[in-house]
Amino acid sequence: MKTLELDLGEKSYPIYIGQGLLDQEKLLTNHIAGKQVMIVTNTTVAPLYLEQVKSLLGSLNVAQVVLPDGEQYKTLDTVNLIFDALLENRFDRSCTLIALGGGVVGDMTGFAAASYQRGVSFIQIPTTLLSQVDSSVGGKTGVNHPLGKNMIGAFHQPKCVLIDVDTLDTLDDRQYAAGMAEVIKYGLLGNADFLTFLQDNIQNLMRRNKDLIIQSVYQSCTDKANIVAQDELESGKRALLNLGHTFGHAIENTLGYGVFLHGEAISVGMLMAAKLSQLAGDLSHQDVDQVQDLLEKSNLPISVDGKISASEFLSAMSVDKKVIDGNIRLILMKKLGEAYLSDYYQKEQLDQVIGDFC
Repeated sequence: MKTLELDLGEKSYPIYIGQGLLDQEKLLTNHIAGKQVMIVTNTTVAPLYLEQVKSLLGSLNVAQVVLPDGEQYKTLDTVNLIFDALLENRFDRSCTLIALGGGVVGDMTGFAAASYQRGVSFIQIPTTLLSQVDSSVGGKTGVNHPLGKNMIGAFHQPKCVLIDVDTLDTLDDRQYAAGMAEVIKYGLLGNADFLTFLQDNIQNLMRRNKDLIIQSVYQSCTDKANIVAQDELESGKRALLNLGHTFGHAIENTLGYGVFLHGEAISVGMLMAAKLSQLAGDLSHQDVDQVQDLLEKSNLPISVDGKISASEFLSAMSVDKKVIDGNIRLILMKKLGEAYLSDYYQKEQLDQVIGDFC
């Protein structure tokens, strides 16, 4: 097992990464202060891991809520199912919520924990690659709105993150590939050595070599933890973690949540960011080819196949958390392994990239 600490002062917490962690009771119970525990999961994950997690909780008062599975259910209506279960079981402010599932479950559980009685504890047990390397770490929680992704939410840090990579054994190939998009993101935005590691090992990673997975998850979480520790509330550097996301969120919103998986949309979004960085004179044609090659070897999409018009795409981009005073802020790349926040790109170049992809 590898352990790293996300340093946020009084809100600091450990991230455990390894195999067989769902068999280690103390890793979980050491972070539960009260007697009431609500496990939040979904219809896909519940048959696989719900009973295993419940068995770790001994004599605690354990309840559960099983949500429908899918990005299209990441809504306030679904979060209300969590509130209903908490109230029906008369859970108080000493309770702990456990998010058992992927990023959708984690985001909604965290949002419910941030909101219920103005804030209760929660723990992340991510079961998808994407949630293990990204959404479970850093305390971003929330839901989607029909007009924009993740526009309703709160920052609320978990008590711990328990990453058992053995849960990836039951993850289908498409979901696994989607998670690789977020892994690649860390290499592109600030870790050139990690990017080289991914380029050298991508075939064995796609064959799910466990040692390489643990190394990749650990490095991804380390890079994210370092950034979050410097900028918890995303007022500056943390925005770099959104590389490809303004483009990607527009794809998800325009096509309809769930048509493209989040990681698939981010894959296209990162390539669009690379193309815009090339037009801005920072990346070479060969750099963009490297990004595309790595995405393709990860079985990720590199286009939206003409399913979105340019005007629809630009309209969707304008409804994003990174829009400031009407200006769409983008994450671009000075070079592979070094991203920056840009307000000063040329609109004509953005229009060209959107036109090329749409």
